[in-house]
Amino acid sequence: MTPGVLFVCARNGGKSQMAAGLMRAAAPGVAVESAGTDPGTTLNAQSVASLAEVGVDVSDGVPKPVTAELLAAADVVVTLGREARIDLELVRGAAGTRFETWVTDEPSARGIEGMDRMRLVRDDIAARVADLAARLGVRTSG
Repeated sequence: MTPGVLFVCARNGGKSQMAAGLMRAAAPGVAVESAGTDPGTTLNAQSVASLAEVGVDVSDGVPKPVTAELLAAADVVVTLGREARIDLELVRGAAGTRFETWVTDEPSARGIEGMDRMRLVRDDIAARVADLAARLGVRTSG
């Protein structure tokens, strides 16, 4: 059976899109979705550019909301950051789904901004994605 992972952040324009793109690239055998608790309208341009630097293209992604259907279809739901809060009513239909929270690196707290910040965020998420893929027991590329 193909494992399913849903990555969630607040706006679904940056971190969750990055995680989804990195998981798709690293573990093609995983069904991957991303969503936001308060989705924006566009992707974060620096997130897209930082992924392009490592050969991952998420430029066609569109922010979308977390739904009960997305939660129920996932074996693992990963919330990235502290801002996203999943509505507990939506969670009720996700029996058997494992939930994780990744408090990701925030380089801006150390005065690191722009693409330098985004590369550090990308690399932190990439390491976490690799660990999750290993825990799911899926074969990874590269």
